[in-house]
Amino acid sequence: MPQITPNTKNILIVVGDVSGDVHASNLMKAIKAYAPEVKIAAIGGGRMAALSDDFLCDLVSKGASGFVEPLKKLPLWLKLMKMIKSYMQDNKPACVITVDFYGFNHQVLGIAKHRNVPAYYYVCPQVWASRRYRAKAIVKLAKKMFVIFPFEKKIYTDLGGDAFFLGHPLLDIMPEPKAKTYEGGQNKKWKIGLMPGSRPREILKHTKLFWDAFLEIKKMYPNAEPYLFAVPEFNDDKFYSLLGGKPEGLNIVRENDFAIRGDMDFVITCSGTATLENALLGLPMVVVYKTSWITYQIAKLIIKVPYISLVNILSKKKVVGEFIQREANVGAISKEVKAVIGDEKAYNNMRQALLQIRKDLGESGVANRAAKMIIDEAFQK
Repeated sequence: MPQITPNTKNILIVVGDVSGDVHASNLMKAIKAYAPEVKIAAIGGGRMAALSDDFLCDLVSKGASGFVEPLKKLPLWLKLMKMIKSYMQDNKPACVITVDFYGFNHQVLGIAKHRNVPAYYYVCPQVWASRRYRAKAIVKLAKKMFVIFPFEKKIYTDLGGDAFFLGHPLLDIMPEPKAKTYEGGQNKKWKIGLMPGSRPREILKHTKLFWDAFLEIKKMYPNAEPYLFAVPEFNDDKFYSLLGGKPEGLNIVRENDFAIRGDMDFVITCSGTATLENALLGLPMVVVYKTSWITYQIAKLIIKVPYISLVNILSKKKVVGEFIQREANVGAISKEVKAVIGDEKAYNNMRQALLQIRKDLGESGVANRAAKMIIDEAFQK
């Protein structure tokens, strides 16, 4: 265990979205286990708040994504930047760790660089999908970069960065896939997961759409059961208001151990981290994404990959169906789901392709390996 110099035993971790809150909280647990003397200040979400020694702000509940929404958060972000400057000035942390959320965190990295505070980027943003120039900025500002896909390391090392692939951090929290045997038929109690997203904007766009698609599926499979997977930040009443009341038979799930999700037979999911989680669980799915018109138009101009889901991107082919903007409608989504669950070969092929992704992403213990590297370096004598 490293010996911590008393006057530099504090570190700062900054996160701005739900998935980052999950990964950062696991890293915090690993740091606490490896070097309990370290005091952690945090800007993030509820999971980090429960673990930090000094929780500065819940940015996750106020964060924004896309191209337009962050502009609305500018006053808040400026206020937080001032807070972070003051914190670094007054507390002189041994290091800063940023997790994804580039739009905000590259400013944090700049503040740290200006004050000679070593910075580490844990879960680097997906610059390979769009705005690769961001990698150059990260290399200049961060001492080490921890990437989450094997092919990302070369992007940063080619630019002179000190990048590491230690495995995907989801492997630290995802259970092993459950063994499943295809049992079709219209009378089967298909467990259908509905995952509208984690951000308020996503939830508003997708919840009613996913529910209506399920109702269409239920016409062919009358015993199908719906499970709506919700983040803690969005309560039941908010979902009921989007659905026009409390639907009969709807199960709203909030869990941390993936026990219920792992039992799903099929999932209708918003694009994002959830698609990779489902893949690691071997859950067949369709991927849906609707956003504002202007955000979509900007995205089309800058995104350089042919798919929106991590599953298809990593597989380099279409494994799961994708439905974007106007294509994201009840008829198209329900038709795809019925086609897959009604075809044993299609269902099993999709599941096997998803399980292969898990094999390609390394082994668990990612947070432990990253914590050791960061703490050993940040507190070396």
